[in-house]
This record gives sequence, structure tokens and C-alpha cells, in this order.
Amino acid sequence: MDLLTSIILSVIILISIMVLITVIWWIMTSNNFKRTSIKISEALSGIEVALTKRYDMLTKLLDVAKGYTSHEKTLFMETITLRKGMSVSEINDADNQINTMASRINAIAEAYPELRSSDVFCELQAGIRDAEEHLQAARRLYNSIVTQYNTTMAVFPSSIVANFQKLTPVDFFKTEEWKKADVKIQF
Repeated sequence: MDLLTSIILSVIILISIMVLITVIWWIMTSNNFKRTSIKISEALSGIEVALTKRYDMLTKLLDVAKGYTSHEKTLFMETITLRKGMSVSEINDADNQINTMASRINAIAEAYPELRSSDVFCELQAGIRDAEEHLQAARRLYNSIVTQYNTTMAVFPSSIVANFQKLTPVDFFKTEEWKKADVKIQF
């Protein structure tokens, strides 16, 4: 083998190795996006489960509330519909509606002191607190995974794969504006 053939063969091998490494990196990056997307769906499902649990507890609490008209209960049931495949903003809207429902139930409980001392009512309130904790944990997990996904998508060189696959950033769960406001305590 002469020197020229040896150089050409070395260049071909080097280019082949570089192409192979690039293809492997591309596949690994693409698979990472797919895995993270699946984790996002799983975390979103966790939020839906926690919302459903909280909704069910509030519904039971609503049944326990004395003097509550069936008309208002029906109105709640119709306005708050949790369904599979909801977008993040739709889930946020459902969460806001459930929060409104919880506030109204608490207002009813204030009007009936004997209701607040009921064992069933207290157990349901504890269940709602537990559901709230699960919901907060699910939101934190979801936002953490979304941060990882969006960051990977924005950072070079994985942004090349993201742009080629036309991936878009995923929305975060946002806190309601009134919950972000500073609490003023007056004595």
C-alpha cells in the first residue's frame, strides 16, 4: 500500500467514525427527549389523579354539609369536569374551579358549627389536606421535569435535534395570582 492510499483510507475511517459518533449522539438525544416527554405525561397524570382525589373528597364533604341545596351541588358538578387529555391550562382552570368549590364549602361549614365538629367532616378535611399535599408534590415534580425538558431543548447542541424535530417548550403549572400576593397581617 502506498502512502496516498493509506492517507485516504485513514481519512475515510476517521470520517466514518465521526459520522457514527454523530448518529449515535443524535439517537441518544432524540431518545432523551422522548423519555422526558413520557415523564412529563406521567407527571401530568399524577396531577390529574391528585385533582380527582381532591375533587372526590370535596364532593363527599359537600354531601355532608347540612342545608346545602342540591341545585348548588349540581352546579358544581357541571362546572368542574375533570377529563383525561386536558391541557395544562385546562387543568389549571379546573383546579381554580375546585378551589372556588372548597372556599364555598368552608363558608357553609362556618355557618354550621355542629358540622365542623362532625367526625366525618373532620376526616374528609384531613383527606383534602392530604390530597392538597399530593397535588403540590405532583406539581413540583411536573415543573421539575418540564424545566429539565425545556432546558435541554434550549441548550446547544441538543437544540439542533429539538429544532429539527420541531419540539416546542412545555408550559409550567402556574400559581394563581392571588396566591402570590403578600399576606398582610394586622393586629
